Amino acid sequence: MSYLDSLPGANRLAIRRLLVDQNLFASGKKGVERFRQPFESVQHLRAGFLNLDGDVVRIGRAEELSAVDHDLVFRALRSFMPWRKGPFSVFGIDIDAEWRSEWKWSRVQPLLPDLQGKVVADIGCNNGYYMFRMAGQRPRLVLGFEPFLQHYFTFQTLNGFAGLDNLLVEPLGVEHVGLFRECFDVVFLMGILYHRAAPIDVLRDVLRALQPGGTLIVESQGIPGTEPVALFPAGRYAKVPGTYFVPTAACLVNWLVRAGFVDVQLFDVHPMSSAEQRRTAWMEFESYADFVDPVDPTKTVEGYPAPIRIVVRARKG
Repeated sequence: MSYLDSLPGANRLAIRRLLVDQNLFASGKKGVERFRQPFESVQHLRAGFLNLDGDVVRIGRAEELSAVDHDLVFRALRSFMPWRKGPFSVFGIDIDAEWRSEWKWSRVQPLLPDLQGKVVADIGCNNGYYMFRMAGQRPRLVLGFEPFLQHYFTFQTLNGFAGLDNLLVEPLGVEHVGLFRECFDVVFLMGILYHRAAPIDVLRDVLRALQPGGTLIVESQGIPGTEPVALFPAGRYAKVPGTYFVPTAACLVNWLVRAGFVDVQLFDVHPMSSAEQRRTAWMEFESYADFVDPVDPTKTVEGYPAPIRIVVRARKG
């Protein structure tokens, strides 16, 4: 946790106590060994090859491993299923994840400031796909917030192979970002807001965590429409529990303005599809095609408007 010493605005004491609590919670959490064991089984392996410049994050080549170690890595990676973000190639093992995450990155990348030497937060970072893509720009630090043990250990395994000391993930959630006051030059908040009961409070916490002039990249699920409104589903939305406010693009822009951001710019609105989110050999459960009405794909299975994705950039004044 020495990186905290380089973040002068962080509430170091509170964060250290929280991380101790979180790690103790994780160590005793039911099912943790399902993910800890495969992580520990491959900790002795390091990749000699790394390529972060293409759509596929490539860590290691097949010829770097013996047949025994290659099988060990394959079994470890399969233990982390389902893979939601990708694609990856790990020692020649191709991982086709549920989301074509390189498509989202291609939409976001033109909006980015120069990341070289910057301190970045990726909130809800999952297995770290976007963090690896950021690493190619040589940031000083990318700190991932990821409270789910499956994703946390997946990242630790991948970065154990890659050995990138400027990428770190802590078992924290978006509710903890307020402890990092004026710490980050850039914050990524992708796929998070519609899972929060108080989205403007989240945005205000993120605003406090940004340095003056810092940049926020928001990517969110939304609904079509030009009015500044949000859908509040009675229960699940597209079969997903824990969905609260699903905004139109205009509504999301207004949230950012009301939270105190400046230079709020809407950059991309596009419909979701089963081309971008789908079942694969590495994610064998239901995916987008199962979430929408089979007769009318403009509706979810619950009868709500089918989701779109919205990308917005904003700045702290």
